[in-house]
Amino acid sequence: MNLRYSHILRDAALNDLDELMPNDTPAESATNRTTLSNVISCLSDYDPDALPVPDAQTIIRQFIQPINAVEKVAIRSALDRVLAADIISPINVPSHDNSAMDGYAFRGSDLHKEQDLQLKIVGTAYAGRAYEGSVGSGECVRIMTGAVMPAECDTVIPQEFTRDESEQGVSIPAGVVRTGDNRRLKGEDLAIGTPALQKGRILRPADLGLLASLGIGEVPVQRRLRVAFFSTGDELRSIGETLDEGCVYDSNRYTLHGMLTRLGCDIVDMGVIKDDPAALEAAFRTACENADAIITSGGVSVGAADYTKQMMAELGDVTFWKIGMRPGRPMAFGKIQSHGKEAYLFGLPGNPVAVMVTFYFLARQALLHMMGASAVEAPPMLRVVSKAAIRKRPGRTEYQRGILSLNSDGVQEVRITGSQGSGVLRSMSEANCMVVLEHDRAEVKAGDLVNVILFEGLI
Repeated sequence: MNLRYSHILRDAALNDLDELMPNDTPAESATNRTTLSNVISCLSDYDPDALPVPDAQTIIRQFIQPINAVEKVAIRSALDRVLAADIISPINVPSHDNSAMDGYAFRGSDLHKEQDLQLKIVGTAYAGRAYEGSVGSGECVRIMTGAVMPAECDTVIPQEFTRDESEQGVSIPAGVVRTGDNRRLKGEDLAIGTPALQKGRILRPADLGLLASLGIGEVPVQRRLRVAFFSTGDELRSIGETLDEGCVYDSNRYTLHGMLTRLGCDIVDMGVIKDDPAALEAAFRTACENADAIITSGGVSVGAADYTKQMMAELGDVTFWKIGMRPGRPMAFGKIQSHGKEAYLFGLPGNPVAVMVTFYFLARQALLHMMGASAVEAPPMLRVVSKAAIRKRPGRTEYQRGILSLNSDGVQEVRITGSQGSGVLRSMSEANCMVVLEHDRAEVKAGDLVNVILFEGLI
């Protein structure tokens, strides 16, 4: 075993392992095990040599099972974590009827449709300090935003809408407010006993604020998904190594590191594994025994030295696809086993752009599902104008790197970033979106509408 990555994996596995592993879902029994062949058999016209993208997404979604391991974290540490249980509001929010404005609180029944209302000021209500007296007909209290409404009052007039304001009284013009205006009701945002946040939600900044507003300092979340990844190939060199003739620096591990980090995974970079059966087997077994999912790049095509496919097939329930997509045609998917442990496997192509595209449109949703996230649908698409013609033939889904911008008329339009070769990583760096050209679509003309997925929120 390669000591350089074995100690990394060991350290990662020991991170809270004793606390978390007892909660993990046990392996399925042989009788209840979901196999790829079972899933695939339900898909009509299945062809591993010409598999449409939607069919591949369906198979992956149906085969993947979420992990089941829960931990409690402070809300400051809960950002981007997946909520493991519904959060039920322990209080009413707001806790009392209160004012939505700085102004004057009074009885709405005092209003008259066609004449101004003169009110006597009998006190002041501050946020955090309620007015303790009573308010009769023809009276009002000066009130601040968030202050508790006096029991007799149901309406607030904003200060800027009043007339003839003095220490003793104020005038309300006819027709500027209606009964009940500018009052926030008790429990209006959240009523006690109702769900504030639901299980499976990926927690965002606003959610942390909501939890704090309920007085909740800790929340149950799914443990982070553990993902091991490595690149395969004798031609690959890591940064810092000499770049021999015919060799290239491995960029895929760095893009995978970034994508997995953005997704909130615990990651283990196992480096570059040479095209050697023994080294590959050791890498797969070590990864399988210490991670929930394994991602490889390279070794899933038809090359003579591609031992990766052989090793995948020997270790588990794995299928090999030629997907109708560009870039990213070859891909392996399944589950492998080693010494009683199991891990899902995503064997991605070796070309840098193909790695990113297959990750975003095939692996990403699967990993989110494994995390227990409830919202794992594809990111929303925009329908925008193509600035120029785009070559496309029917029979495959194409993902073109694009730059979305506003034209002189303020209309959104997109242009592709020049060469769309699967090895042109610079095009991904320059782009801010992906132009998604559907399976059956033919050539795009300038001015045609196309689907676009923004990188922001995806990457």
